[in-house]
Amino acid sequence: MLQDKNSLTVQEKEQVINLIKEGQVIPKELLYKLAKDDEDVFLFWNGRSEEVTNAVLPFHSIEHIDEPRKEEKEQIGLFATDSRGRQEKGWTNKLIWGDNKLIISSLVNGPLREEIEKEGGLKLIYIDPPFAVGTDFSFDIKINDDEVSKKPSVIEEIAYRDTWSRGISSYLGMLYERLKLMHDLLADDGSIYVHCDYRVDSYLRLILDDIFGKDNFINEIVWCYKERETSKRFYNQKHDTIFFFVKNKEAKYSFNYNEIREEYSVVTLKKFKYTDNDGRQYRLRYKDGRSDPTEESEDTYRQYLDVGGTLPRDWFIMPFLNQASDERGDYATQKPEALLERIIKASSNKGDLVADFFCGSGTALAVAEKLGRKWLGADLGRFAIHTTRKRMIDVQREFKKENKPYRAFELLNLGNYERKYFLGINTDLPEKEQQLQLEQKQEQYINLILEGYKAKRVEGLKTLHGQKGQRFVYVGPIDFPVTKAIIEDIYKECQKKLITNVDVLGFEFEMGVKPYIEQEMKDAGVDLKLKNIPVEVFDKRAVEKRQVKFYDVAYLEVEPIVKDKTVKIKLKDFITSFTQDNLKEVEQSLRAGSNKIIIEDGKILKLTKAENGVLKREVLTKKWEDWMDYWAIDFDYSDKKEIIRIGKNGEAKEVWTGNYIFENEWQSFRTKKNPELELVSILHTYKKSGKYKIAVRVVDIFGQDTLQTINVSIK
Repeated sequence: MLQDKNSLTVQEKEQVINLIKEGQVIPKELLYKLAKDDEDVFLFWNGRSEEVTNAVLPFHSIEHIDEPRKEEKEQIGLFATDSRGRQEKGWTNKLIWGDNKLIISSLVNGPLREEIEKEGGLKLIYIDPPFAVGTDFSFDIKINDDEVSKKPSVIEEIAYRDTWSRGISSYLGMLYERLKLMHDLLADDGSIYVHCDYRVDSYLRLILDDIFGKDNFINEIVWCYKERETSKRFYNQKHDTIFFFVKNKEAKYSFNYNEIREEYSVVTLKKFKYTDNDGRQYRLRYKDGRSDPTEESEDTYRQYLDVGGTLPRDWFIMPFLNQASDERGDYATQKPEALLERIIKASSNKGDLVADFFCGSGTALAVAEKLGRKWLGADLGRFAIHTTRKRMIDVQREFKKENKPYRAFELLNLGNYERKYFLGINTDLPEKEQQLQLEQKQEQYINLILEGYKAKRVEGLKTLHGQKGQRFVYVGPIDFPVTKAIIEDIYKECQKKLITNVDVLGFEFEMGVKPYIEQEMKDAGVDLKLKNIPVEVFDKRAVEKRQVKFYDVAYLEVEPIVKDKTVKIKLKDFITSFTQDNLKEVEQSLRAGSNKIIIEDGKILKLTKAENGVLKREVLTKKWEDWMDYWAIDFDYSDKKEIIRIGKNGEAKEVWTGNYIFENEWQSFRTKKNPELELVSILHTYKKSGKYKIAVRVVDIFGQDTLQTINVSIK
């Protein structure tokens, strides 16, 4: 009997058994033989896992915006409102900052799914995931005629590492799990469009076939553009690919072809040369199929031109978004609204819910709002979230000016991140071993940060980790922001142990946590300082040379101007110690005849080294206002408690977090068209006398968030 060449021989079976016993890698040719009877084709890459996270983490409301800029009391169209012009009923659009894997998992398994289902389910997902290595989270900011690059934060660096550490295999692993979660969240009659380019299109088509099923593939769309013809060595790469799948082809998914008909060509229009009394174009045809007649007769009939244009094709010709476009913001991979308009019109209807989980500058969300769709967006980049927030407020302002209805939207944080996702814990291990591994890695991490801060480890404390001189030190997590809940735990331990001086170190701080917490803690008897951990703490040489600088969070000074029952807010000062470069190191490495723009200790500096080696420093941020990009006011900050739902779908309980929701009533921010920033707000009138807490939020040019509260007495 002949041996099947695709089957394992006796020797190969023994080899596989021994390799497994020794914990060695099984050669690919043997793996293929092992799986030969499973499927004709199997999609495999290094690190592929069928497991999908089922994390359910709570969403914290950071900001609520339904009155884009309050000038006087107005209602907002079709939606029920309270006396302050706020939307009371119906879906509130959501912009979520955080890891989209955990966000989508929490939407799939958590209480928000009920809300999504009540709206008819998620009908359309559009995503444009990162596919250009190196452009995920860094961005450039224009300072007068110069540009400075903002490096990714540590949380963004971790996401970047997880996406590209092993090249295409880790990228596929990142996207595969997210697409499986999106498939679960999508309504049965929903559609998904996945945008990519030549670098990953072949991989993504196979993954989408695998998850959605090749029978649910609808189209491969080619988006063609002509701008920036540069190459003379090969054909200019002037198209992107967009894959269109549905969850269930048998369901009645939306495809509104009449909404996206295309213009007829000149050749076609010339053929339809007649016009009837109603103005409709037609041509004459013989009933027996012969060529075009020259006049009407009993043997002819009229063939009318479809109103609106020809049926849509699977190739789109529309311009790339150039730098001079009015749409263009400061986001490198921004797509034109016309592209998203065609997709959203075709595959959703008014009132449908549309999502973009890599929302970037918010193009899909802005178009969804303009077309009367509800929306949900997410991104890990703070700058992306801030860019989208400004863009959506601009859309609200435009609609308000035209007296058109629009929905409120809220900015959410994903809270209580699980550290094992970020510290590389092997989740295949039993829970006890996972916990042990987590504790070991956590200890290593804390000791590393304390060494960089030149602090000593202390034992016997539940929350605090170290001590530097007379000040105790808390080391914030690597995987999620320092939250108000963490600071409350620190305060409780300070009360119990009679500790009065604490430094809280963190890579990120929850939006809204700084710096007014410092004042609240001081009033309670604890001198608490919030400090940012620099990326250089992971550079052993920098730690040994004592070059690591921990810088204070930003300081904001505002002045309330109160008269009778009115108040207006004036910005007085904004001080940041933000640092991302080492001045001495850059000066030493700078070549003669070159220059570099850096950020050090709250200053943006242009360093120029002449041919003779003489260094010149020019400060580009000459005024404190230069650091500010956006500010907003809630004139009655403590009037709306933050109630969150904790637990799995169907079992969730409502809990007050102890915090309040920032309700954005007035704001001023810079745009490409209008770079000026107002420094004094409108006059706000209170209906009743009493004490009020006013919250002022400032976002700097790099998307960092600062919130200050002040108390006023209204007579």
